Amino acid sequence: MMLVIFTDLDGSLLNHDDYSYTDAQPSLERIKKQKIPLIFTTSKTRVEVELLQKEMEIKEPFIVENGAAVFFPEGYRNFSLDYPKIDRYRVIILGESYNYIRKFVEKVKDRFKIKGFGDMTAEEIAHFTDLPLEKAKLSKIREFTEPFIIENPQLLPQLEKEAEKHNLKITKGGRFYHLIGKGQDKGKAVKITAEIFRKHMKSIKTVGIGDSKNDIPMLRVVDIPVLIPKINKQYEEINLPGLIKADYPGSKGWNQVVWRILDEYESLSH
Repeated sequence: MMLVIFTDLDGSLLNHDDYSYTDAQPSLERIKKQKIPLIFTTSKTRVEVELLQKEMEIKEPFIVENGAAVFFPEGYRNFSLDYPKIDRYRVIILGESYNYIRKFVEKVKDRFKIKGFGDMTAEEIAHFTDLPLEKAKLSKIREFTEPFIIENPQLLPQLEKEAEKHNLKITKGGRFYHLIGKGQDKGKAVKITAEIFRKHMKSIKTVGIGDSKNDIPMLRVVDIPVLIPKINKQYEEINLPGLIKADYPGSKGWNQVVWRILDEYESLSH
């Protein structure tokens, strides 16, 4: 039996305020040692994930921009993957193109008073996210989705109706709303990825870790759902059988729960 861990980044593996994963280091070391697939499942972009993987010395598949696409490194664990090749990956695309979404934003932004990443400077994004400027620049290199802020949230239901006409929908992350393709969410991407692992590894157990509304579809499709509290210690409202709730927000809570799951998994495999 192989564990496969799907994890959200911001507010889960990474702290909400300083984006640090230092407190998760003990569990991350165990995961690497045991060669457990750790699959970042995030609203971040491909370049942001690549940078983080490089920093953490992780070479695993990853899911970007709220389930818009799954990237498997070419030759990964000798899996036979018949998907389009983009750069050094085999890629499963579930979302719409960024160009398409930007055209929609241009059309509606004045009427609904919204401002997307494409309308913001890197400095503005750094201000909203507390990201260093260099990382804020990377968050603008988007392929599938548009994070945005809205002046008057009461207009959201109308904006959602408009988005639906264009095969788009809106989801809420930790800091922003996101315009995404109607056919995508983290749950669908996780399901497809888990099926690929099952096909090549037979017996797997999936873990899903998240803290926000946009993580709920992922938590619904895994064997072991884990909910991390927000920075104010409140939990996203979700009722799932077997749901594990971490005691602390961010990387400290992540480490606590993952350590426990690894202990249980080890005692079962002995």
